[in-house]
Order: sequence, then structure tokens, then C-alpha cells
Amino acid sequence: MSAGTGVEATVVALTEQTWPALQELLGPQGGASGCWCMWFRRTANDFKRNKGESNRQALGELVSSGEPVGLLALDAGGRAVGWAAVAPRLAHIRLDRSAVAAPPDPREDLSDVWSVTCFFVHREARGAGITRSLLGAAVTYAAEHGARCIEGYPTDTEGDRKQVSTLYHGTLTMFLDAGFELIGRRGIKRALVRRDLR
Repeated sequence: MSAGTGVEATVVALTEQTWPALQELLGPQGGASGCWCMWFRRTANDFKRNKGESNRQALGELVSSGEPVGLLALDAGGRAVGWAAVAPRLAHIRLDRSAVAAPPDPREDLSDVWSVTCFFVHREARGAGITRSLLGAAVTYAAEHGARCIEGYPTDTEGDRKQVSTLYHGTLTMFLDAGFELIGRRGIKRALVRRDLR
């Protein structure tokens, strides 16, 4: 993949073999504030208690177990330049209490719904189309694992200056361009989007 900025990347699943590359990408802060992409997988209290090293270890244990966790974009030298968290929705317990992520039908069986919850791109690779490549690969990854549909919770940046702190959800435009359907706007700047896979 190349987007004209000199960055080429191949998207692969996070495994024990690629786990060191993710650790290098997220750095000592685990992306931000010791998160290590565990924000959606823990309750608020559990997350606060486990910020930092405990979150890193917990993510590493998920990787070692073989559970789907996400995808990495690797440059030609094998260095990770981008990350997308994608896994079954039910693995993300915080979504149960999120007004943004509330399913359109509260009676829906969510066992075969997957979620894209987070993106992280190295500052030197931003603007190269890495996030879009990760989203496209996430759709394929979920389908290959039997998902009925895949959803996201993007930020609507239309008319606004993009703030890095809000872009980890992905942008609404990016999801719509990738074939996702707008299910509903949730507040002023957020939305629930889905793409059917069957």
C-alpha cells in the first residue's frame, strides 16, 4: 500500500510474532496514558487500576491466547507504523454502557458482531492512507472469522479542524467511504456505523 507519501505498508494480524512491533509502535505510554488498547475491554475502575504495565501485560496475554485483538500495518522494514483494534464486539465490555455504541435493536444477538474501536498511526506515517488500509483489512479479517457484520463508532469531523485526540475512533467519512452504513448519529460529533458481511 502506498498513498504517495513514501510510506508503504502491509497489514497483518497481531500475533505473538508481531507483538514486539506493536509494543514499539505504542511506546512506553501504550499509545496514550497507559491504555494499551484496553480501554474498551475493561470497566472504568478496572482500567484506572491497571493503567500502564498491567494493561500491557493483559494485552500480551490476549495475544498469547490467540484471541483476535487487532491488525498492524508494517512498513517495508517490518516496523509497525499503524494499528487498528478489531475483535468481537462482546470482547469490549465498555461498549455495553456506551450511548454511542448502543445497538439499533436492544434485543439483537451481538455474538457475531465485530467492532473496530481504535486506530493509532505513527506520527511519521500520518496522512499516508494507513488508517484506511487498516479499516479495509479489518473488514476482511472480521469476515474471515465469521462475523455477520462489523461496526465502528467514528467521529464526524465535517467542517472541523481535525484534532488528533479525537481521531482514534476513525472519521465518519472514512467509514462511509469503506462501505459502512450510517445507522445513527449519536450526539453532535459521533455516530454508529455498520457494514454487513453476509
